[in-house]
Amino acid sequence: MWTSIVNRSVKSLALVLAAAAYAGPALAAFPEQPIRIIVPFAPGGGTDLVARTISVGMSKDLGQPVIVENKPGAGTMIGEDFVAKSKPDGYTLVISTFAHAVNPTLQPSLPYGSNKAFAPVMLIARGPNVLVVRAGSPFKTIGDLIAYAKAHPGKLTYASQGTGTSAHLAGALFADLLKTKMTHVPYRGAGPAMADLMGGQVDMMFATAEAAGPLVNSGKFRALGVTTTTPSPAFKGVPPVSDSVPGFAVESWYGMYAPAGTPAAVIDRLNAAARKAVQEPVFTQMIKREGLAASPGTPQDLAKYVQAQEQRWGHVVKEDHIKPE
Repeated sequence: MWTSIVNRSVKSLALVLAAAAYAGPALAAFPEQPIRIIVPFAPGGGTDLVARTISVGMSKDLGQPVIVENKPGAGTMIGEDFVAKSKPDGYTLVISTFAHAVNPTLQPSLPYGSNKAFAPVMLIARGPNVLVVRAGSPFKTIGDLIAYAKAHPGKLTYASQGTGTSAHLAGALFADLLKTKMTHVPYRGAGPAMADLMGGQVDMMFATAEAAGPLVNSGKFRALGVTTTTPSPAFKGVPPVSDSVPGFAVESWYGMYAPAGTPAAVIDRLNAAARKAVQEPVFTQMIKREGLAASPGTPQDLAKYVQAQEQRWGHVVKEDHIKPE
């Protein structure tokens, strides 16, 4: 009997070692081809900037090209669905944002089922949104906007890079706390939204800091407030919106995901490359300039953070009866 048990144990150990020997070289070789990062927005916005900047450092560390592709539309669901249904081999990633945490509540059905269709890689960065108007706008302060919004319910228009994004929910929360109405105008990305804001087609936008920063610095936009409860070093002299609207607080974030089922060893390799990338000068200079804070951590850190975001904004979506447009 003991001989039989020993033989079975030896055979089991041999199988385990054989499997490890087979899988080890394959995982050690990752990546063996270019990697794609999908941006679920049009070119020109904050997510696009973050993706293209982090791709530089990741490509350097991984030894393969990291290519950014834009797949905008449907409140980020087109791009996210593409990644969720891609082969779980680590070669197709997505930069998810605020909408990733909102869509499970906002959308009656997700084409990829649920956020369980994704495997977290890393929370890249967090930062404020900035309430901006065009340079020639009659609104000089947050007080001007508040007075107009209350006196003319529904007439003040605010742009966003899509339904369910941070710019959208920030505007909804702003109107809710003021107990008035404003008109949401969604676009297929921050670039088109800011172009119309500059042209006067819409009145205001709670743009991401990295997307609005260059236009504020060039004098094309006027920054009236930041959405964090403390001032941002990237927007000196610009007060928090909460100074005028108590209880107002919104944070943008950028996270990297792979399709669910991607091997843990591949996720760990991607996480390590992303951690190194956010420490590269090209990335650290960008986040300093744009008012972001890097958040390199484990895949589990991203999962925990987004779960809390889902709970908070899911409540807002339900309470405000926000629907897809």
